[in-house]
Amino acid sequence: MSDFNMADMFGKIQEMQSKMQQTQAQLSEVEVEAEAGGGMVKVKANGLRQVLSIKFDKDVVDPNDVEMLEDLVVAGVNKALEKADEASQAKMQEAYKGMIPGGGIPGMDLSKFGL
Repeated sequence: MSDFNMADMFGKIQEMQSKMQQTQAQLSEVEVEAEAGGGMVKVKANGLRQVLSIKFDKDVVDPNDVEMLEDLVVAGVNKALEKADEASQAKMQEAYKGMIPGGGIPGMDLSKFGL
């Protein structure tokens, strides 16, 4: 491999690192919302898989049935985090489109790298 190719490769790596940092910052701004129990519990999360808020319909708050509320919160959080994952993956694919020939590497899951 010639020095030119090595320098070009390092330049691409630096470009990808810069793009990764920009995309991570953008993911904090992506918001998704999910519902559980027909809208009785609403959960907002961002593209970094951070829960931003949880809202309850007043009818779901029953001191005699705390277990149902707990189940709805778990379901709502799981749905919101699933949507956050989908939004994150879409944002990452968009960010790297054109950087890697063909828009990406088939089978490469960038989420293992915190993306």
